[in-house]
Amino acid sequence: MIDVPRERFEELVADALDGIPEELGGYMDNVAVFVVARPPEPNLLGLYQGVPLTARGTSYSGTMPDRISIYRRTICAICNTEEQVVEQVRRTVIHEVAHHFGISDPRLRELGW
Repeated sequence: MIDVPRERFEELVADALDGIPEELGGYMDNVAVFVVARPPEPNLLGLYQGVPLTARGTSYSGTMPDRISIYRRTICAICNTEEQVVEQVRRTVIHEVAHHFGISDPRLRELGW
């Protein structure tokens, strides 16, 4: 286990978000990303809560932003080095952003994520 300070972890999450290609990132809409210390369930690395872009219709307006939570302590607990944390944060951010785009867990597994 490694303990990456919150400020550094937030930088890693920001870097992972910045690494999303502009042609995809430009489509992200009404979503907020948070670093949270502990998950509501054990072993959860990240969580997407909201209405995926593919499920939004004409009645989707005036709603609170979708929420992506990245769980710092869980990620740090499965990593031994900061390099491992960087990679796990990147994978977790991409995974949760994929849910924002409407990609399911089974499809992500098929794609190797």
